[in-house]
Amino acid sequence: MSYTFALAGNPNSGKTTMFNAITGSTQYVGNWPGVTVEKKEGKARRFKEDIRIVDLPGIYSLSPYSLEEIVARDYIVDERPNVVINIVDGTNIERNLYLTTQLMELGVPVVVALNMMDSVESAGDVIDVEALEKHLGIPVVPTSASKGKGVRELVEKALSVAQSAPSCSEAVSCRFFEQKIEFFLDDMVNTMAGHLPNKNINPRWAALKILEQDEKVTAKLGLSAEFLGELNKYRINMEKEFGSDLESMLADNRYKYIGELVQKTVKKKAGKGELTISDKIDRLVTNRVLAIPIFLALMYGVFTITFGAIGSYTIDWVDGLINVTVAEALSGWLQGAGAADWLHALIINGILGGMGSMLVFVPQIMILFLFLAILEDSGYMARAAFVMDKFLRKLGLSGKSFIPMLMGFGCSVPAVMAARTLENDKDRKLTIILTPFMSCGARLPVYALFTAAFFAQNQSGVIFSIYLLGIVVAILSGIILKKTLFKGEIAPFVMELPPYRIPTVKGVGIHMWDRGKAFVKKAGTIIFAAAVIIWFMQTFNFSLHMVEDPAQSMFGIIGTAIAPLFAPLGFGEWQASVALLTGLVAKEVVVATMGILYGIGDVGDDTVKLAAALHTYFTPLTAYAFMAFTLLYMPCIAAFGAIKRELNSWKWTLFALAFQTGIAWIMAFVIYQGGRLLGFE
Repeated sequence: MSYTFALAGNPNSGKTTMFNAITGSTQYVGNWPGVTVEKKEGKARRFKEDIRIVDLPGIYSLSPYSLEEIVARDYIVDERPNVVINIVDGTNIERNLYLTTQLMELGVPVVVALNMMDSVESAGDVIDVEALEKHLGIPVVPTSASKGKGVRELVEKALSVAQSAPSCSEAVSCRFFEQKIEFFLDDMVNTMAGHLPNKNINPRWAALKILEQDEKVTAKLGLSAEFLGELNKYRINMEKEFGSDLESMLADNRYKYIGELVQKTVKKKAGKGELTISDKIDRLVTNRVLAIPIFLALMYGVFTITFGAIGSYTIDWVDGLINVTVAEALSGWLQGAGAADWLHALIINGILGGMGSMLVFVPQIMILFLFLAILEDSGYMARAAFVMDKFLRKLGLSGKSFIPMLMGFGCSVPAVMAARTLENDKDRKLTIILTPFMSCGARLPVYALFTAAFFAQNQSGVIFSIYLLGIVVAILSGIILKKTLFKGEIAPFVMELPPYRIPTVKGVGIHMWDRGKAFVKKAGTIIFAAAVIIWFMQTFNFSLHMVEDPAQSMFGIIGTAIAPLFAPLGFGEWQASVALLTGLVAKEVVVATMGILYGIGDVGDDTVKLAAALHTYFTPLTAYAFMAFTLLYMPCIAAFGAIKRELNSWKWTLFALAFQTGIAWIMAFVIYQGGRLLGFE
């Protein structure tokens, strides 16, 4: 027999970590809200039973205030998983139990995973699990997902519950309201008896949704307008009786029940009003004056280590391995095998030259992702979002937009998809348009190449300035668009700051590898194919004849035609124009294209040769303008597809791409022409 268990919990409760622990998945785990946007599935490992695990979006409640809440609630109501495993953060139990009460009201089988118990114990707090289980009337299993503790016991308990299938609707413990409210509810449920067409919906929960005026659920009930009118009289009478807004009153009752429950079952070591370690750290890193300077200093430190202290030494080693050791061996083997000149040129100059130009920067990329993983898993990135919320709101932008933008430093595709968490449609569109301005990891090889060639003494500082430029351009563009096309009220941004945690080696490793492996995967697929096509198009003309002069090739003709568009930006050569064009496939291809077009394919130290070749066509000023254009112009095809899916409009999609490329041209123009006026040429 097969079973389906759904994981539901607050953001930062360790829900996705639990998903990975149960399924063995290497899905990304981030210690800040907004990571899990869609439900994800996997199979439970090490169980003879067929158990499907569904990871629902992180939510605070089952009210229809955000897309995540609607997705999670609709799945539980419509798909009816055998058990809902509710992940509760033991370090923040009072806030997390609100969702627990709502899940219990649904009438579905629920098992509570009391997570992060290692953090609870290290803080000196004590939770009486048996008492908590007794009062709630549902199973409670203590766990520590990051350390794998209690995970097997949790799945076994969920299996036991699924096989006995208890219903909370029959338990007295599901009554969280004061006696008068319970009296009205019972009377309303009796009135509804026999009128609900959908037998999967718990009548008590349906009654609560009608009282809360939840239109989405009410529409699903299939009740006649006349009967709904009768039921709405209960709400009117209750509000008259209690003299208060009913939805707020029901929420207050739940919190009152939770407060009393926590008082009975939890003992905190820290006295009331005493600051925790996280609170003390936050006094510094979220300080009104110091917060942004600290954020910038941390980012600068990351870039300094990545491109200076450690990262710079990795380039020479990988370059020698690929472009000397491998290239010499492969070239010798091809010559010994009597390979044709064109085949030798294709493999050495085209494939190895193109792929090698990009692969040498993979170690630096992995180092950068390692440090970003540490910052995210420690809980600091949630503070960065909190700090930037204050700043962005002063500029008239939505603070919640900063979460997708943070994700954009990894890859634009999931970052664009994360914008769906914004409830306001105008804010969502604006965020999707601005997010590609955040420098994704795919652009990093371009920066690494140009800074190594022109800014070797201050490589980390220049790359940091490029990342900062993307943030500044996004903010300024957002202000302009907010005051023109996207006028309206700013949606509130509510988020919960998780306690600081020491990142685990496994978690950081998974995070780093999941991001970094995309480059290796691209090298074996997209970059490989692109290298072959680029070599072919710079070797043959449109008549399919080999040419001695690459300027007469297909790419030479195309590049020459579009080069005048880039001449005012300082890089009007056809090779640079073609590199930007191929960058639409994937931004890493820009480096691969240059490695081929500038003729850097002979056996030897290719990266050094490529850097030397760039000095023939670029100056430090034009190199910086080129990096700025690469940062800002329209993203890759994959990101284009994500933008089209999320905006669901060709008009807005084409506007986004035109706006991004237009801004890129303007900024590169200002940098180059302004630099010339200031004497930097």
